[in-house]
Amino acid sequence: MSWFSHNISNISFDVLQPGDQPRDELLAQVEITLLTVIFISAGILNVGLLLILWKRRKQLSRMRVFVFHLCIADLVVTFFQVCPQLVWDITDRFVGPDIVCRIVKYLQVVGMFASTYMIVVMTIDRYQAICNPMVKFQRRRARWNVPICVAWCVSLVGSVPQVFIFSRVEIAPDVFDCWADFVKPWGLRAYVTWTTLVIFVLPILTVVVCQVRICRTVQINFHMKMLQSVNRNTTVNTAALPSRASGVGGVSKARVKTVKMTVVIVLAYIVCWAPFFTVQLWSVWDSDAPTETAAFTILMLLASLNSCANPCIYLLFSGKLPTRGTLCWGGADADAKESAVHEEVTMVSSMHISFRSLSQAI
Repeated sequence: MSWFSHNISNISFDVLQPGDQPRDELLAQVEITLLTVIFISAGILNVGLLLILWKRRKQLSRMRVFVFHLCIADLVVTFFQVCPQLVWDITDRFVGPDIVCRIVKYLQVVGMFASTYMIVVMTIDRYQAICNPMVKFQRRRARWNVPICVAWCVSLVGSVPQVFIFSRVEIAPDVFDCWADFVKPWGLRAYVTWTTLVIFVLPILTVVVCQVRICRTVQINFHMKMLQSVNRNTTVNTAALPSRASGVGGVSKARVKTVKMTVVIVLAYIVCWAPFFTVQLWSVWDSDAPTETAAFTILMLLASLNSCANPCIYLLFSGKLPTRGTLCWGGADADAKESAVHEEVTMVSSMHISFRSLSQAI
């Protein structure tokens, strides 16, 4: 089944082809099975996590707010990207009017943008918390979470071209489908390359730069702490700081844990989406690409596994989620309060390190 003769992708980089070409029914069954498993798994995991976080909505820590919105973004992917694709594969052709075709295509890319840029702003937030704690401390009382608002605005605006690119067209006599007609020969290549840059390459570069800076800051603070412990004349009494606030190089254990979780989320995103964008670029830049092979198709479909991985990663790092007591009796409030106290202690600890570094530099 040719990649460009039938809609088998999650975001459908389809191009108009003459005639109505038959599909590989065996491969279609594999696609339907995989998409069904992904849809059910992602739906259950993200809805479950969303309900757990919603019970803690009055005292959510800043990191959990990012996870909450990442969960919403993954649900957009699940219900407006994976689900329509599953129905599409079952019916073989898009069933619906032109307006539905355009809306589906728009929401498919909204989910991709939102999931990606929520990870970006989450990483930038961790960067601010570790590398610029004083700035972070001054801005934490804002009514609106600006990074999250920016991520959603970029997602909603960046997906607008989909409305104009895709439409319901007649691909054969009395046979209609939701396809795009690109300017040949460069239109499709420009579209796929640009999408890869703004949804994958640029976000990954931003995340990598932030993570490198975070690691560098932790390393410097750790080195300073070791020097002070050796030199008695410059030893600072840190007994006033709670033991749970001490972690690696003066950075709290709780904050280090959130940084580790962010790194794992980023790695999961790269593992899931790198093959997808790789085969996309290969298919448009190489006319001899094996687009009809099963491996080629499965690599593109497995990209949506990222929506299953994100809630699993959070549950793994949270440790205490989920429990029956938390779900039934609201036991999360105490844990949320403890998390909020940790955030305050962590902020003071990080500011203390920053002031200390500044005074030593002077």
